[in-house]
Amino acid sequence: MELISLFPTWFEPMVGSGWVVGFIATFHVLASHTSVGAALLFAYLSWRAYKEDRDDYLDFVKKYGLFLLVFTYVAGSLTGVGIWYSTTVASPNGIGALIHSFVWKWATEWVFFVIEVVGIYMIVYLVGKVDKKTHMKISVIFGMASLATMVIIVGILSFMMVPGKEQWFEQGGYLLGFYGDNTFIQLAMRMAFMMTMTAVVGGIVVAGIKDAAFKKEMARKLGWLGIIATLTGAVLFQLYVQTVPDYALLVMENRLPDYFNTSIMVVLVITLAYFIATMLQPRLLVAGFAGTMSVVILVAGLWPEETARESMRKPWVAGQYVYSNQVIGRDVPGMDIQSQLPIIEKVGILKAHPFTPEHLREVNDGNIIQAGEFITMTYCSNCHSASESGIRPLHRYFPEGVTQEVMERYIRGAIVPGTIAYMPKMPMIESEIKAISAYLVMNNNQGMAATQQAIAQEIAQRDATEMAKQAEQPGLVVSMKSTAEESK
Repeated sequence: MELISLFPTWFEPMVGSGWVVGFIATFHVLASHTSVGAALLFAYLSWRAYKEDRDDYLDFVKKYGLFLLVFTYVAGSLTGVGIWYSTTVASPNGIGALIHSFVWKWATEWVFFVIEVVGIYMIVYLVGKVDKKTHMKISVIFGMASLATMVIIVGILSFMMVPGKEQWFEQGGYLLGFYGDNTFIQLAMRMAFMMTMTAVVGGIVVAGIKDAAFKKEMARKLGWLGIIATLTGAVLFQLYVQTVPDYALLVMENRLPDYFNTSIMVVLVITLAYFIATMLQPRLLVAGFAGTMSVVILVAGLWPEETARESMRKPWVAGQYVYSNQVIGRDVPGMDIQSQLPIIEKVGILKAHPFTPEHLREVNDGNIIQAGEFITMTYCSNCHSASESGIRPLHRYFPEGVTQEVMERYIRGAIVPGTIAYMPKMPMIESEIKAISAYLVMNNNQGMAATQQAIAQEIAQRDATEMAKQAEQPGLVVSMKSTAEESK
């Protein structure tokens, strides 16, 4: 029996596996990027403290470092484990591709991370216990280690979009896969945005400063840092877009929400306005306001950016050879990797998948819906939800009352050959086409019925609310009574 390297599908019915990974990743990026930016800021302030003999700079570093220790190196580390777990079960072949290509790079990143963890403790707890020059050296080492982790991770993230050099497919080697135009532009862009995050989160620490003059000084330093970094990041994003593959631009034009560009501009304006306001009026920086704005700016800014990055690399999930549905869709001679598409085209996905239940390996009248559901889970669930809610529910893509015949034509003409640019090629034999079409038709009708029922319930609830409001108006009640008496 010819089998391919696929794993059981993780299907999360409420929001979808993609959103689960996205929620965890957004918080982790917030924590990790802030920590790297803060590490560089600490190195600068420790140097200034040593050169100018400023104890207040070291006091600020200690307070910010203590906040960072709890926020980043506890919450951030937990979400880091969450990313490993969620991505491994949601995208095992994608994670496998990254590990096989960059296992030693990742091991090196963990070494630098250990230096980071030790360094943040030393920075916080050695203020006042070692001389300023020694503290400056510790801060510089901490900053360099943090930056090294960023360089390594960005190289791996860039590979998920596109390998560094085209020669990698023929020659292999982590250097060709790691270093490319996209890597360096993305690194510069992320460094700019991580300094923005550092400035925003730093406002929470500035809010607790009692000395008005020092509070004003730090508000202005962070304000200028934030403004310059935000504008620089916006420019670098335009350069970054020029380094992505053509299909990624196609996804940006056709698949990102209509509000994407508007939301980015709104966040940009709000961020700049926040920095300008706090520079001009440092008294605005109180704990509640600074904390709220940190959440609003960072989450609102990160979510669309991370969503765009995840969407733009479709139909691939790693190295332009692992599809988002985990099927290996391209030969990579340099890594001794062969496409799995020929095997699937020959025997079908049900026979090629090692975890297909025995009673579903052959499609018949008794299991056609179950077989179609299994195929849908295997091919579609990483990007679409088969339930009524979740990420891109399937029933929203087909008209109400779609027939089996129409669905089969669509599957044969678009899905099987992979003619939709941002969707993987999904080979199926004829019996599997009929099975997935039968399931999608049933799922579509059920989804439409549920949607119509939800709309009807919403309308009924709204009408009931309006009637209740009218009943609470005395004049209207009297008028209704008078009308009733006149009708008698």
